Amino acid sequence: MAENETRGSAATTMDGQGAEKVAGIRGKTRSGSSDEALDRLIPPVTSSLSPRKRTTSQCISEPPLLRTNKRTIYTAGRPPWYNEHGTQSKEAFVIGLCGGSASGKTTVARKIIEALDVPWVVLLSVDSFYKVLTKAQQERAAHNEYNFDHPDAFDFDLIVSTLRKLKQGKSVKIPVYDFTSHSRKKDWKILYGASVIIFEGILAFADKELLKLLDMKIFVDTDSDIRLVRRLRRDIAERGRDIEGVIKQYNKFVKPSFDQFIEPTMRLADIVVPRGGGNMVAIDLIVQHVHSQLEERKLRWDMATLASAHQAQPLPETLSVLKTTPQVQGMHTFIRNKDTCRDEFIFYSKRLMRLLIEYALSLLPFRTCTVQTLQGQDYEGRRFDGTRITGVSILRAGETMEPALRAVCKDVRVGKILIQTNHTTGEPELHYLRLPKDISEDHVILMDCTVSTGAAALMAIRVLLDHDVQEEKIFLICLLMAEMGVHSVAYAFPQVKIITTAVDKKVNDLFHIIPGIGNFGDRYFGTDAPTDWCEDDDGVAM
Repeated sequence: MAENETRGSAATTMDGQGAEKVAGIRGKTRSGSSDEALDRLIPPVTSSLSPRKRTTSQCISEPPLLRTNKRTIYTAGRPPWYNEHGTQSKEAFVIGLCGGSASGKTTVARKIIEALDVPWVVLLSVDSFYKVLTKAQQERAAHNEYNFDHPDAFDFDLIVSTLRKLKQGKSVKIPVYDFTSHSRKKDWKILYGASVIIFEGILAFADKELLKLLDMKIFVDTDSDIRLVRRLRRDIAERGRDIEGVIKQYNKFVKPSFDQFIEPTMRLADIVVPRGGGNMVAIDLIVQHVHSQLEERKLRWDMATLASAHQAQPLPETLSVLKTTPQVQGMHTFIRNKDTCRDEFIFYSKRLMRLLIEYALSLLPFRTCTVQTLQGQDYEGRRFDGTRITGVSILRAGETMEPALRAVCKDVRVGKILIQTNHTTGEPELHYLRLPKDISEDHVILMDCTVSTGAAALMAIRVLLDHDVQEEKIFLICLLMAEMGVHSVAYAFPQVKIITTAVDKKVNDLFHIIPGIGNFGDRYFGTDAPTDWCEDDDGVAM
């Protein structure tokens, strides 16, 4: 790959005593050196990265990635990698972690995750991307005659496309590789959202397009004797192999591949870490650098700017408001009245939700169709002109609208999103996500009860778009919205349909809708509102 890749930074070897030794300076221009022979491929793979059990990356549906003595690190989240206009702002920070088989890459990765102490980290392994073997290759693999440590054993096109989407904050499918049958399982795992992505593997630096996606490159350098001992222990204890077979495979494939493909990529690393996970000096320096990068990438939501951005503007054409009949106005009288008891508040809220859902469904696309009646006569009617209708509620208040949707949409699928405000940064953050499979072609009814600033709604829509839902097929429905929230959503996502029963003009300094209905979730569920509640998403996010 070229020594002349002007990076302006030095590859640094870090020893356990805290000394930093400059190993070499790389420039950024490419020349015709012999290194270009590596071109697209730079390293191959040693079949023993870490236990074969750890074949797949962590995903949202799985338990937390790591429990530490300080906190639990979750993979099921997403910071707001977009601004108030709905456009991309910052990408996730990607760390590439390379090294020989059994060098301690996974240990280093876990210690970095623990030391970072940030809410969301994704650990993605190159082991998930082995190519599907032919029958002949599977027979060779069964006799330890297939080289899993060669670059040709991996699907680098899939690795690059997956990591690129993940870095952009989009949902990706990760293949599940079965090392027993040497094949991919039918099920894929969904991975979505992180502040930091750690991509680790023996061939993490093996592709020039892959290298462009890495913000930081770390090489774990461990003595070959130590790596062999670790491999023997692992393969014998965890994979049921005999010592003769392990040594044969090591000499025939693992060591030659390391010498030819993996070790040469050490020069591409920004940091070389000797002795793996025990080198806390190196890990501390890595963590300091990542923290500084994350600080630069932070998005600060300016609610004051958001509030004043659309003053005196006419309401958008994408907004549809339920006709204010005496019946609708009467129900609003009940739910807005501070003296309404909880039972009546729930009763009239449910009635209003049912009317709102019915009204929203009337705005879906329909096509003309003809059916025959029992009297043998043709009747020209209408049918829904789409693949499917899916509901998604923004927890917790949005969940109260699900019964109304289920009552009028037979067998409707429903997903859930939990968004909460980080009170330090003021940013909305995704804490929980469960979406039905194959949602990308559906018309999605996104449900929340009140929207003031629109920040939570913005994030929820962004999450749906990240899962390939088409913007024009998203219907945001709310019992009550502030003009500020309507404008914010319409400006960021001009094709999203907004449906509500009423729009109030004002938002006060605490971002409460005026005159409003109070904290909907607390009134509905009978809980006490916190002093700093906000009406978007039942007070859990602005």
